Amino acid sequence: MAPLDGKLRLVVGDKTAKVLADQLGIFTIEDLLRHYPRRYVIRGELTDIESLNEGEEVTIYARVESCKVRRIPGRKGAILEAIVTDGRAKLSLTFFNQAWREKDLQEGRSGLFAGKVGIYKGKRQLAHPDYLLIPEGNDVESAASEFAGKFLPVYPATAKLPSWKISQCVQLALSALDDVDDPIPDEYRERFAYPSLKQALIDVHQPTSADSAERAKERLTFDEALSLQVFLVQRKSEIRTTHLAKRRKKVGSSLEQFDKALPFTFTAGQVRVSKEIEEDLLSEYPMYRLLQGDVGSGKTIIALRSMLAMVDCGAQAALLAPTEVLAQQHFRNFNSLLGPLAEKGMLGGSTEGTRVTLLTGSLTAQEKSNALQLIASGESGIIIGTHALLSEGVEFDDLALIVVDEQHRFGVEQRDALRAKSETPPHVLVMTATPIPRTVAMTVFGDLDVSTLDEMPVGRATIESFVVHASAKPQHLERAWQRIREEVSAGHQVYVVAPRISKSDNSDLIRYGLTSDDLALAKRMSGDDSDGKESAGSSSVEELLPRLSSGALKGLRVKALHGRMPADEKESVMNAFSKGEVDVLVSTTVIEVGVDVSNASMMVIMDADRFGVSQLHQLRGRIGRGSIPSICLFVTEADDDSPSMKRLQAVASTRDGFELSRIDLEERREGDVLGSAQSGVRSHLRLLRVLRDEGLIIKAREIAIEIVDQDSELASLPKLKSEVDKLREEERAEYLEKK
Repeated sequence: MAPLDGKLRLVVGDKTAKVLADQLGIFTIEDLLRHYPRRYVIRGELTDIESLNEGEEVTIYARVESCKVRRIPGRKGAILEAIVTDGRAKLSLTFFNQAWREKDLQEGRSGLFAGKVGIYKGKRQLAHPDYLLIPEGNDVESAASEFAGKFLPVYPATAKLPSWKISQCVQLALSALDDVDDPIPDEYRERFAYPSLKQALIDVHQPTSADSAERAKERLTFDEALSLQVFLVQRKSEIRTTHLAKRRKKVGSSLEQFDKALPFTFTAGQVRVSKEIEEDLLSEYPMYRLLQGDVGSGKTIIALRSMLAMVDCGAQAALLAPTEVLAQQHFRNFNSLLGPLAEKGMLGGSTEGTRVTLLTGSLTAQEKSNALQLIASGESGIIIGTHALLSEGVEFDDLALIVVDEQHRFGVEQRDALRAKSETPPHVLVMTATPIPRTVAMTVFGDLDVSTLDEMPVGRATIESFVVHASAKPQHLERAWQRIREEVSAGHQVYVVAPRISKSDNSDLIRYGLTSDDLALAKRMSGDDSDGKESAGSSSVEELLPRLSSGALKGLRVKALHGRMPADEKESVMNAFSKGEVDVLVSTTVIEVGVDVSNASMMVIMDADRFGVSQLHQLRGRIGRGSIPSICLFVTEADDDSPSMKRLQAVASTRDGFELSRIDLEERREGDVLGSAQSGVRSHLRLLRVLRDEGLIIKAREIAIEIVDQDSELASLPKLKSEVDKLREEERAEYLEKK
């Protein structure tokens, strides 16, 4: 018998173990048994061949309809072609110089066939597929054990390791498996009527019924949810064990003066969230809170009030922004909102308040020296910066609050790197304008308390959104340029957003929000089969600027903005746009977050099908920030019935960020949503899906709280502790790799 953590070679042999390690990264028995079936083939139910897509690696269950060998005229060798069917559609299996397979592929035989789907002369085919025929007749008694059951597992496989070979290895591992320690305490397993871990592993690979397979998967998914939630609850508990000296704010404070001077009234949501944060800031424990709200819901003003509250306690607050453009925008906005309160000690400044300091990587040596001195001395109570804030040499006098803007751009370790610059644990407020479904918040941000702004400030403008089909209706695009001129004639300003800087460049897509997976998804969804070549309608800043300036928008003040421009040039362009000195800003997604120009009333997003749902929503949020009715146009060449067009129409139909975030996650199949913001936890989470498994996650959270309350160190639950420790180790390894 072999233990769960035993070496795989002990049960499958050295040669097979090496192939599994090289091909699938499987090294132990547990690794193999955690390589779960993707689906099950039910004996007698043939695979729907019509559902197969070109380019997919598939394993199908089908019946041989015919098999024949054709000689190649004028050449040696022959082609064997077998036709398999599901009873409705047909699939061709093609083999070169392997006529001997005709004895295997006899009419009426059923089997598993694995390969890459190709199209030849309009018909689906598998070239040189692997196959395993189902034993029948006299062969049944000697059939391999994998065909003993009705449900045949289909595994994620490779060309060298077809599904049935993995299945054979799994069976060897299961037959040799020793008793297994269960991470779930018996009382909870019995409460939910879950099978033991060993039985769940058997049932997920060798189910006797659809119900046993489903029950096993639910139990194994719950394991993942529970270990993750215990991990997060423990970390949250650890934060709460730190005691702080209570800070007291002075009477007649800067915050009171600031609130009195504001020309608007807070929403009920802003009042509620401000109270939650203020109670945290004055408590004896460090705050660790996520503030989420849709674009334009007023998060920035909440953050500024929180920072002022710390200034009134004689301490400092720092805001970490993901880009220089956003950091500079916050710097300008904070100074504008604070007025004299941002000029303490300066001529004309208030006797209350503080200084606001900007620290970014592009400052000159003298500017950086001055900023560091203001920060270290405590003269500057509000500090705004990029990753430069994390650099060595940045010292604070008394850092009491860290605000992390656009949380999804930063990992846990970056939050912690800034926290380490304070002698006592500071409060942490992380903000996101990408609304998060409840279960995502519970998994990705489960160590934070969550505050939500779910209403817009009074007086915000309406935004109408439309999809413009550039190729099918070019006159609509011409009308878009005319509409820009009309907006400018009315005294308003316009954004034109392009997906890239230059024609051959993808870097801005990646740098400002899209991963390589997102790019591949965008290509697939737009029907792009160009292998990297530009489609006729693809747009870039460098192409659009001269074309619009000398054509449709001739005579208007048109400027470019993108991530490769020098910092002082970017700041100059943004300042000019903010002051109304630029009519049209042709930009990449560098304006996606934080840019706040209330006079901007229109946005045209070129090649909109190349952006994700959340990113389109973020971009649209740059307009309608004042009282001017606004319009957003999504320009695309996608087909009317394509997934891309449906996605754009979904964004155009609603401004509800929470609804769009669910659409985004469903469309991405959740991507790496767990790993993207919660460093390193993805590799042990193979089954868990935050949208699909909402009920399990909620249940796991409740149990995790019970367990940690009773035994915070998990001393009585060594197997569960081992699983949680794996998550900690993965997070630590991820951090070290990034350093």
